[in-house]
Amino acid sequence: MTEMAWYIPPLIFLARICDVSIGTMRLILLIQGSRYWAAFLGFWEVIIWALAIGGMLSFLSNPFALVAYAAGFASGTLVGSAIEHRIALGYRLIRVINANLENNVSGALREHDYRVTRIEGTGRSGPVEIAFLVVKRRDLLDAMRLIERIAPDAFLTVERADRASGAAFEADSRLARRAWDKAGGVRK
Repeated sequence: MTEMAWYIPPLIFLARICDVSIGTMRLILLIQGSRYWAAFLGFWEVIIWALAIGGMLSFLSNPFALVAYAAGFASGTLVGSAIEHRIALGYRLIRVINANLENNVSGALREHDYRVTRIEGTGRSGPVEIAFLVVKRRDLLDAMRLIERIAPDAFLTVERADRASGAAFEADSRLARRAWDKAGGVRK
């Protein structure tokens, strides 16, 4: 076995947690169209990865280095997904199909300041209300709980919305950009 300092496996482990977590966020930002932020994170991800792989390869004959590398990868996957879940980037499209027309889902959602598009349709048992709304991902659970209170028997589907545009979303985007600029963010 190659002589290895006791702190090398924990460093490899922590480096893998960092680079895999950054990689998770990089992929999410790339999917959402934030390619410059994704590139910035990719730069740091690869530097940390190179240090981790270098440490592991230097002590390849030592099983602790290999286990630290693999355990760091697994843990980094969990940490990265927890960070992404906490940040909750992006938008979600909620589709509500309500067969009980006495429960005016669209109207009730509008009373709670949601922007809703309503379409009348026909289901298996007759007329249905179909409501579409786009919400920030961090607001998804609140919206779904509200819908469940309004129309407990309604059918819901949720999809990822890659981009949201329009007056309401542009205002949110401008406010976020203004806050970022005040905090010293990057300008074009």
